[in-house]
Amino acid sequence: MTKYDIIIIGSGPGGYVTAIRASQLGFKTALVEKESLGGICLNWGCIPTKALLKSAEVFEYLNHADDYGFSTKGISSDFNAIISRSRNVADGMSKGVKFLMKKNKIDVINGYGKIKPGKIVDVDGIEYQADNIIIATGARSRILTSIPQDGKKVIGYREAMSLSKQPKKIIVVGSGAIGVEFAYFYNSLGTEVTIVEYLPNLVPLEDYEISKELEKSFKKKGIKVLTSTEVTSIDTKGKGVKATIKTKKGDEVISADILLSATGIKSNIENIGLEDVGIAIDKDKVLVDSYYQTNIPGYYAIGDIVPGPALAHVASAEGILCVEKISGHDVTPIDYGNIPGCTYCSPEISSVGLTEKQAIDKGFDIKIGKFPFSASGKASASGKKDGFVKVIFDSKYGEWLGCHMIGAGVTDMIAEAVLGRKLETTGQEVLKTIHPHPTMSEAIMEAVADAYDEVIHL
Repeated sequence: MTKYDIIIIGSGPGGYVTAIRASQLGFKTALVEKESLGGICLNWGCIPTKALLKSAEVFEYLNHADDYGFSTKGISSDFNAIISRSRNVADGMSKGVKFLMKKNKIDVINGYGKIKPGKIVDVDGIEYQADNIIIATGARSRILTSIPQDGKKVIGYREAMSLSKQPKKIIVVGSGAIGVEFAYFYNSLGTEVTIVEYLPNLVPLEDYEISKELEKSFKKKGIKVLTSTEVTSIDTKGKGVKATIKTKKGDEVISADILLSATGIKSNIENIGLEDVGIAIDKDKVLVDSYYQTNIPGYYAIGDIVPGPALAHVASAEGILCVEKISGHDVTPIDYGNIPGCTYCSPEISSVGLTEKQAIDKGFDIKIGKFPFSASGKASASGKKDGFVKVIFDSKYGEWLGCHMIGAGVTDMIAEAVLGRKLETTGQEVLKTIHPHPTMSEAIMEAVADAYDEVIHL
């Protein structure tokens, strides 16, 4: 039986990053993967969806070329070419991970991995042993009983990025990041889009003002938004799909070619041996301590299968922390209150920390500042004036409680707030830090200035 210091099951951004860090720390490391290196994120999630969204953005620019002084005629989209480009981008990233595995001398074991007692991993009948086993099996599209997926008319995110034909009409159920990103993508190409959201607001985890701004923007694009609405049943007989929805006004039937269920994710924890080893599970999650050890010594879990935000960058950070703890490093548990979230529809959304409501509910006396991109020189020059930056500070100590943005390129701006909060930066320190002009990022400084009644450009 081949023996390793560390075996990792799952090669998504949690697993493969963990493997590389383990190898850097001198551990003999193996990575088990049943499909393609990079997992869902690189192959069917984060990366290929961003390729699709970039194509949508380019198409939008071309359709508004007149705004920038160009005359264009006969611009059309090639749906299959767009899908093909996305798949090529994903394939390239997966090959990049393969290169990294070879560079870092990590053994890649292809097959379905299951854990056994005695720190053993069984991969399609072949057993491997390790001092430490890290489970990073990720998650998949959650299937509701009222919305069974057939992969053809009723689909999840995986099928949504590889359809053979562009639908004329699509219903998107759920308005989290996956839902609104696909809603924007298909709408930009000319598909008639209806979003159905059970809760009162789009992107319900975001600050209320961000949600309302996105709804306003989506409606302006022609996307139909139905909030406080539930899909109670679907009918796939005949052509297309019919969805019965329950609204405040009563029941209604809406129809489309395709229905995309984007109602969350389900942890991949079945049939991987957790019960055989005796690893504790609660509410579809593996229970771990602050360093990701399960209740059974030598077995660890990270990423979407443990409590916390199901985000690629979180999984990577958890894996790195986990192996550094195993190696004896003096490490500090992750601050889950300072995790940035990004949504890549147009306009983009990014946020970190408390929303206004959360800050008030926690009893903070707060200062709020907002700066609209309509007052930004860079935004005006680029033709992307929608959206704003909103910052929240504690009035007493100046603590940066939260930052929320909606607009062009804001996913590349949120790191300033994350770093500022990590370093316990106060509002006055941000305000007195010179930001370059003209940039989108100076809107953060201006929003902070607004919170302290020192804003210049409003």
